[in-house]
Amino acid sequence: MSNPVFYAGPDQLAALAPGSSFSLGGAEGRHAATVKRLAPGEPVDVCDGAGLRLVCSVTSAAGGVLDVRVDQVVAEASGPFQLVLVQALAKGDRDELAIETATELGIDKVVPWQAERSIVRWKMDKAVKGRVKWRNTVAAAAKQARRASIPEVGELVGTAGLVELIKGAALALILHEDAVDTVAGVVRAWRDGAARPTGAGTIVMVVGPEGGISAAEVGAFQDAGAHTALLGRHVLRSSTAGPAAVVLLSQELGRW
Repeated sequence: MSNPVFYAGPDQLAALAPGSSFSLGGAEGRHAATVKRLAPGEPVDVCDGAGLRLVCSVTSAAGGVLDVRVDQVVAEASGPFQLVLVQALAKGDRDELAIETATELGIDKVVPWQAERSIVRWKMDKAVKGRVKWRNTVAAAAKQARRASIPEVGELVGTAGLVELIKGAALALILHEDAVDTVAGVVRAWRDGAARPTGAGTIVMVVGPEGGISAAEVGAFQDAGAHTALLGRHVLRSSTAGPAAVVLLSQELGRW
């Protein structure tokens, strides 16, 4: 069974080596010592949220502080490509459900998108609060999945901002029910070099809102280099499409 995970800042963990002692305080320390009630000798992982995992043994847990001994330091390498889920804002917390599940499945970054047909709108202070809520959602999901890395939550983008994101990607997929080529087919053609575009090492998956992606948006994204891709014969909810694409891409790219 994998060890429970708690997070500390990269600056706190960077200099630690096997045999080092470390005290975890704050909310994470209180959760470990008071809620989880970890006992001396129990194994636990302390991670920095950016891929560094310290495999530790508890030496004491009292007063809201978890004291551990570092047994092993593991720097978990990231894959050659960063998987980015661009999730349109959706009502009923379906966007949060999507990023939560995608985090458990291994997404590297999520980007909130204010699509033309998004019913939910993030304006002014709501955009700040919404992004904080997304950060809390992915952090909790990463801990649940016992990940060493917590996905980044990007800035809110509109259609113009998303066009720029697509232009800088190695591959961009518009998950669309009217697409002819499947997600697997598009990825295989790209992977085999038949349609490999230039760009950085990111693969972007674009999921629209409940009302779908407008024809104008699809056209703009295709002009920027994106490919429409079909997940299957059934129409998936906004909360389901992204996680399903993460599964397919993880399989096709050998991440799983």
